[in-house]
Amino acid sequence: MSKLVNPHGGGPLKPLLLEGAALKAEQTKAATLPKINVSSRDAGDIIMFGIGGFTPLEGFMTKADWQGVCDGMKMASGLFWPIPITLSTDKATADKLKVGQEVALFDADRNMILATMKLSEKYAIDKAHECMTVYKTTDLEHPGVKMVMEQGDVNLAGSIKVLTMAEFPEEYGDQFMTPAQTRALFEKMGWSKIAAFQTRNPMHRSHEYLAKIAIETMDGVLIHSLLGKLKPGDIPAEVRSEAISVLTKNYFAPNTAIQAGYPLDMRYAGPREALLHALFRQNYGCSHLIVGRDHAGVGDYYGAFDAQKIFEQIPKDALETKNLNIDWTFWCNKCGGMASQRTCPHTKEDRILLSGTKVRAMLSEGKDLPVEFSRPEVAKVLQKYYAGLTEKVEIKLSGHSAQ
Repeated sequence: MSKLVNPHGGGPLKPLLLEGAALKAEQTKAATLPKINVSSRDAGDIIMFGIGGFTPLEGFMTKADWQGVCDGMKMASGLFWPIPITLSTDKATADKLKVGQEVALFDADRNMILATMKLSEKYAIDKAHECMTVYKTTDLEHPGVKMVMEQGDVNLAGSIKVLTMAEFPEEYGDQFMTPAQTRALFEKMGWSKIAAFQTRNPMHRSHEYLAKIAIETMDGVLIHSLLGKLKPGDIPAEVRSEAISVLTKNYFAPNTAIQAGYPLDMRYAGPREALLHALFRQNYGCSHLIVGRDHAGVGDYYGAFDAQKIFEQIPKDALETKNLNIDWTFWCNKCGGMASQRTCPHTKEDRILLSGTKVRAMLSEGKDLPVEFSRPEVAKVLQKYYAGLTEKVEIKLSGHSAQ
């Protein structure tokens, strides 16, 4: 009998990725179907469906589901879900489709069909309403809002059959783990209390401290890095992965931390996205999600700890995976070590605090980051990346194309 949390919805994992003869037959059929182009966000969602990360969903949401999720964070069935998982297209394309027919979901960037879908509904939505309920703003400077406002005018609902995990297994190897794989590994290690650490950034000392706080009271931590698309200026997944690897290898005790990745794009939905992070970490087998300062936020759209507060506003039985709230962490010179606002009585002048802009500037100039802020091994990985960016800019400015 497993001691891990149940997948969301209480049933078994529901991966939608076909295998064997069924996969070959569907691939052959898919080549004959009308193609619907999907966005980068849609592609990440499709692959997440495939590996069971969105259990128990069977496809893209209906209008009733969309409305229920926007207004009350639950689908028409009553299932708790904090962010709409929808697929859109332009009106001209939608007008050619009939409810009941099958279509192929095509990723032009990858030049491949990712899935097939049986169309159950076509519907228009109030995009501004989705933005206000999910993102709490309609400001087009918000990357999540921009994504919604620029999507097609017609949403397509239907169950899907996933044909591929795209490049993720090959590109990331053992680090790209499905929910079934993480659960099997947790069982093998005898873990039942696991905290997920969500990251879209390299881990500096404060992130390391958050993970180690969890390790003190849990069996272990899953350092779960986003491998999908980010906003311009963010560190690419392969660089983050290397930085996290050198950190865990050198500064974490053996058998306390597992590094893995998942295929979604960031939505930057702050509090609502924190709930989605907890939901799919439940499918991965994690009992807790570390929620720190400004979780899944962007700019100043959300309060620093709004993502912690939202967990108090949902029904107690909405999720089995619970939030592990941790305050803002940093190095304090007077404390002589890592601390948080809950434990440190000193002033900002005593703390090593660097903005993202300052960190990027220092790395771009080849400067060393303070050891109180970043482990030297991590800083070297990032310096190498930024040095490469500088070289590309210099080559471009000199009149040659950058490779």
